[in-house]
Amino acid sequence: MSADEVRDGVSLTHLDQSLFDGAEAVKRDLVDYLDAVSGRMIPRLRGRPLSVIRVLRGQDAFMQKNLPKYTPDWVPRTTIWAESSQRRVTYALCDDRRTLLWFGNQRAIEYHPTLSHAEQPAHPTHLVLDLDPPEGSDSFALAVRAAHLVRQALADAGLAGAVKTSGAKGVHVFVPLEENVDAEQAAAAGRALAARAERIDPVLATTAFIREDRGGKVFLDSTRAGSATVVSVYSPRARPGLPVSFPLPWDQLDSVTPRDFTVHTALGALADRDPWTELMPPPQRIPDDVLEEGRAIPVARVQAMHEGKRRARARREAGE
Repeated sequence: MSADEVRDGVSLTHLDQSLFDGAEAVKRDLVDYLDAVSGRMIPRLRGRPLSVIRVLRGQDAFMQKNLPKYTPDWVPRTTIWAESSQRRVTYALCDDRRTLLWFGNQRAIEYHPTLSHAEQPAHPTHLVLDLDPPEGSDSFALAVRAAHLVRQALADAGLAGAVKTSGAKGVHVFVPLEENVDAEQAAAAGRALAARAERIDPVLATTAFIREDRGGKVFLDSTRAGSATVVSVYSPRARPGLPVSFPLPWDQLDSVTPRDFTVHTALGALADRDPWTELMPPPQRIPDDVLEEGRAIPVARVQAMHEGKRRARARREAGE
């Protein structure tokens, strides 16, 4: 095959170039994988504002939110006011194979959609707990143990979730929500469920947002709420070996590693199935007691900001 070709009207170029040092893959490997998995991946991207992580040749990886000016007119998009940057941002909506191929040609490796659709930004479709283990050779195994804590906390609340590798060292637990659940409710429920999982085994897990307060424990991150993004299932990650975020049955989580699923091996593991659809429970209502508990827990980012200011003031007063 030539180094350049056209698929679905998209010109694909420099396909034999390495993606980055340690990727163990060329651009063709990325494009071929995205093309093969597009039927399973696009339903999770469709209608959701999309951020991507690109790795241009010879440069460090960077996250792209705002579509560049040279984006073809046929790429679907939505424009949103961003409070954090106080500007309007035009996000892509990766609604079709053509758009996904275009992103692949742009060396977009990671795909991070929002938890809500562009048409209903105040209503996330899922509650997500992102389990972030400390650094170390056993980091993924620790994340898996913490995932089982989350599963127990969910079961105790009458809820159920699906689990996937993050594609890095962590684990993501997704809980599908009924349509009438709003962002405030999802965020409160996330805080409560993380706190309940922490109480099951406080030696293993923590909800401490400030990294220096985690004491080598797995961080149960419940802050992926509202307009937050989470790397999509089946998305590659810009990590050595090009692993992908892969869905698993709960009883198989203990027997895998993130490197088991890469752009070279994931398709073989999937065969003709879409396990994320098979494993995802139906949308659920958040129990009242979970909401009540979560609303009594301070928002982690706000609490961390105030604590950071308090510690900085204490250091100044101590003359440090």
